[in-house]
Amino acid sequence: MTSRVYVGSELELFEAATVWKSYLRSQISPYLGPRVLEVGAGIGSTTRALCVGTHDCWTCLEPDESMAARVAESISDGKLPACCEAAAGTLATRPDDEEPYDTILYIDVLEHIEDDAGEVRLAMAKLRTGGRLVVLAPAHQWLYSPFDAAIGHYRRYSRDGLSALTRDGLVLRTLRSLDAVGLLASAGNRFLLRDSCPTPAQIRLWDRVLVRASRVVDPVFGYRLGKSVFAVWERKAG
Repeated sequence: MTSRVYVGSELELFEAATVWKSYLRSQISPYLGPRVLEVGAGIGSTTRALCVGTHDCWTCLEPDESMAARVAESISDGKLPACCEAAAGTLATRPDDEEPYDTILYIDVLEHIEDDAGEVRLAMAKLRTGGRLVVLAPAHQWLYSPFDAAIGHYRRYSRDGLSALTRDGLVLRTLRSLDAVGLLASAGNRFLLRDSCPTPAQIRLWDRVLVRASRVVDPVFGYRLGKSVFAVWERKAG
């Protein structure tokens, strides 16, 4: 396997976004089964937010070997639960005889993969019947900014665009937009600031003020407006 080096520099910045990660946990937790595969686990920030240590197995799959090593170190140091395991590679490199997973996660990852439809097919093949494929991705191609380009995004998704990734054998169970108030900040960056990377102060403002407001506003809008789009598919029998 050839190691892939992640070009983004934002992971440490967003690691401090604790309110946002709590919001994600409230959305994702109902879909987490005993065996979880987290694709593109990065430095383990999302793992820390979602994994409570009660799973049979939580595999942190990361194509950047240096990041996978950081996750392994966090597990060894007790900063991540003992049920976690680190693996360097991609979904295509996982052995075909692996026991199927109950949940496969792509949290701000699918937009980094050029062949996203092919990736969804790979994920479906590694899910058990009734297993869930969970995707969170940045919304609205019109918001594509220098920041997206700098961290290796191929695209941003509309609700219809993410829904269109449904393959034969999958049923789309949940499709939501999240962070309606944060959408304003993203629009401001796209058309006014044009920053290639947000500052720590901007992250704190978004996380502590805008995300808290979005948790109230999103249900009012019926989860139809936001800067992120969230989807859950279920694998059908056969």
